[in-house]
Amino acid sequence: MKDLAALLAKFSNAHGLSGQEGAVASLLMEELRPLSDEVRIDPMGNVIATRLGEGPVVMIAAHMDEIGLMVKHIDSDGFLRFVPVGGWFDQTLLSQRVFVHTREGKQLPGAVGSKPPHLMEDEERKKPVKLKDMFIDIGATNLADALEMGAEVGSPITVDRSLVRLGNGFVTGKALDNRAGMVMMVAAMSLLKGRKVKATVHAVGTVQEEVGLKGARTSAYGLTPDVAIATDVAVTGDHPGITRAECPIAAGEGPVITVLDANGRGIIVSPPVLRWLRGAAESASIPYQLEVGSGGNTDATAIHLTKAGIPTGVISVPTRYIHSPVEVLSLTDLENGAKLVAEAIRTASEHFQHQ
Repeated sequence: MKDLAALLAKFSNAHGLSGQEGAVASLLMEELRPLSDEVRIDPMGNVIATRLGEGPVVMIAAHMDEIGLMVKHIDSDGFLRFVPVGGWFDQTLLSQRVFVHTREGKQLPGAVGSKPPHLMEDEERKKPVKLKDMFIDIGATNLADALEMGAEVGSPITVDRSLVRLGNGFVTGKALDNRAGMVMMVAAMSLLKGRKVKATVHAVGTVQEEVGLKGARTSAYGLTPDVAIATDVAVTGDHPGITRAECPIAAGEGPVITVLDANGRGIIVSPPVLRWLRGAAESASIPYQLEVGSGGNTDATAIHLTKAGIPTGVISVPTRYIHSPVEVLSLTDLENGAKLVAEAIRTASEHFQHQ
């Protein structure tokens, strides 16, 4: 298997706001070319790598985009106001370093600031600073200076963070949602290289998941697979501030197979798909956890509602502090997730037929 830490760093450290996934797509194509018969980008911007075979058509979907910001206004003093792109918890943004991406491809370093606490009234200090009261300082002296530097209305903004190792095989970085799912997909394709598989496999890097599951919807419509798996991350309940009763998923205890997410408003995975994924894990002695979630959903929600319906499951990496610049996961879970995806693909023909 590939060096997962290095591969995860390669993808995590790259920048790809929703709708601006080009740099990440290029990296994904580079990784998938040796593992596929054909790699292309569709009109929406999705990367589609196809490994041809006889049997059912299996789609693996991992979204390429990350949450970030976008410039909405530059004031006369050169400070940038912004809107969120994707789901941010405001408090995680304050005092972060960011990159403002210019049309010329430059990354302007910036800092997220707000009114200093020293000048706040007592009541102000008791309240969290809201995103609307934050701004980005790129060192510009005025509006003309900011424009000359390359900032403008519509400039994408991403967090300035790099992946680092923690203890016991854990890592922390930005955009592990969903660069971890991308690595899981690439590593699974690598595990299958040179092995006979009774299936045609489409490994798809989808766009704009964080803002409406858009790329998954269009790519699934075009490919019409017989079965699909979304690879993503799952919220954990193994740290202070939350109980295992609220969320029994834990990092380090194996990849996650979703039963239901968003209280059923997302996907309710069908029994045949659950049997397939659980059977793959058990036959290969891969530890796994089951998720019944009340929070967000994944590309699977859009895929399984495409056309007449596509049987779809979700395999995720347990990840702490999702939608923050310091997400944390276990490399062992990531490795086992890749093994589970590969085993599911290998056994798909035993459960599904090409329609």
